[in-house]
Amino acid sequence: MSSEGTEIDLHLLSASLRADASDLGVFVDSLAARLEDALPGRARVYRWRERMFGSKLVRKITIDAGDQRLELEYKGGALQTTCARMSGGIVLKTEPLDFDAWLTALTEALAAEAQRNEVARKALERLLMQ
Repeated sequence: MSSEGTEIDLHLLSASLRADASDLGVFVDSLAARLEDALPGRARVYRWRERMFGSKLVRKITIDAGDQRLELEYKGGALQTTCARMSGGIVLKTEPLDFDAWLTALTEALAAEAQRNEVARKALERLLMQ
């Protein structure tokens, strides 16, 4: 994949991820489903019930991407996004990120992984096609 092709993919992926962001609940559910499908084992989605018999809703998404862990938490109608630096599976530092910076970091991490291996590239393509 050329660097020019990667830039195009970054813009497409970023636009694709932002498409559902007008309704946060729908956005979080959609993003969780897309990441679980595209990155099995690397994207973990945590769901909780609001009430005893209510449906389970996505409350947290965690993506391990190389030396960083990206987390999105959705509670009380608000998003909290963080990026943690890791070494050997141990979190060294966690920083809060605004939503746009978090999406940019996620997009860049996915594109970097796609450049490293074929499986990740195909997963990125699936993510774009949804």
